Amino acid sequence: MQPFTTVHGKVMPLDRANVDTDAVIPVEYLKVVSRTGFADGLFAYWRYLNSNREPNPDFVMNKPRYQGVSILLTRENFGCGSSREMAPWALYEYGFRVIIAPSFADIFYNNCLNIGLLPVTLDKETVQELFDAVEVQQSYSLTADLASQTVTTPDGRSLSFSIDPFRKQALLQGLDAIGRTLQLEDKIASYEAQRRQEVPFFFDPVPEPKL
Repeated sequence: MQPFTTVHGKVMPLDRANVDTDAVIPVEYLKVVSRTGFADGLFAYWRYLNSNREPNPDFVMNKPRYQGVSILLTRENFGCGSSREMAPWALYEYGFRVIIAPSFADIFYNNCLNIGLLPVTLDKETVQELFDAVEVQQSYSLTADLASQTVTTPDGRSLSFSIDPFRKQALLQGLDAIGRTLQLEDKIASYEAQRRQEVPFFFDPVPEPKL
């Protein structure tokens, strides 16, 4: 996982509440088990007009002014529905690194942190102010700084957000669950060696039966 420190990027507004994970990445796109190959299915129900994947010109994601974005601005309860971890994978592969919303579904929120995608919770009034600013200003950009736990607007306004200290450090260091486990590799090996001495029958291979 890549460390997350600071992201400065253009903002795409998705003015919809209760966006569920099936809307983020529809089930028909879940045909691979790797973390790649999902970007084309991101918001497919709204992004395409038909099965031929003709772009919907009215959907925000297809508008020229919102190309090259890395910050998603949306409404409350984002990521609700099923717990599919492919939803944050699709967002990350497309290029998003930060999602700003008044609230997130719990499982989706944690799945984002597990892959280095930063979910930022701000109050509804502040989120509305950001929507208003994005609407009137082309190429509206924000800066998200994890160390200071702030989002900075173009006029220098600093918006604070909260994050669990443990998850914050993991993001800053670029450590997912496997990476955090590997930090304890020496202790794990030492414990296994000790247990091998104490209960060798748990470690010795089981002899094959004689025919």
